Amino acid sequence: MIDARIAELDDWRGEMLARIRALIKRADPAVVEEWKWGIPVWSHDGIICTGETYKKVVKLTFAKGASLADPSGLFNSSLEGNVRRAIDIHEGEEINKTALTALIRAGASFNSSNVKKK
Repeated sequence: MIDARIAELDDWRGEMLARIRALIKRADPAVVEEWKWGIPVWSHDGIICTGETYKKVVKLTFAKGASLADPSGLFNSSLEGNVRRAIDIHEGEEINKTALTALIRAGASFNSSNVKKK
C-alpha cells in the first residue's frame, strides 16, 4: 500500500516520501513497514514515525519525538505536545540525511529500551 501511495502522488510529495522511506530502511534495517490509519507507519518495538502527505507538505511524525534528542533542530511541527514531534518538509527542501538517520535510530532505540523495561 505504501508503494501505491507513492505512485499515486505523481509530484514532489511521492518522490519525497520514497526518499524518506529508503532512508528509514537504511537507518534501521529491522524496521517494520505497515499501513495504518491510511498512512505509512514505520515501527521497531513500537511506532517510530508515520509519513503523512498533505497538499503543501510531507509530514514525518515521530510517535515519541518529545523524548528524543534533536540537536540538529529537525523537528519543526507539533512542538507543543508532550509526546509527538514532527518534521514538515516543503517542496524544494532538502533533508538532512545524517540528522534524520540519527532520529530514526534514536526512535528505535527509545522503543527498544522501553520494551526491555517491561
